[in-house]
Amino acid sequence: MKKIKEFFISVKKETAKIKWPTKKEMVKYSIATISFMIFFALFFFLLDILFAFFKSIVG
Repeated sequence: MKKIKEFFISVKKETAKIKWPTKKEMVKYSIATISFMIFFALFFFLLDILFAFFKSIVG
């Protein structure tokens, strides 16, 4: 039981060391993440269309 108690005490100490992002930072990071997702979704979609077009020409 003592080891379990020590574990949770150390978890609490480590959690206190975390620098949590502010609301402004979270909005900035979220916008960046969504932008990258949309960019790569469009990139791979267009790449797929391009390969399908070439495949229809060749074969």
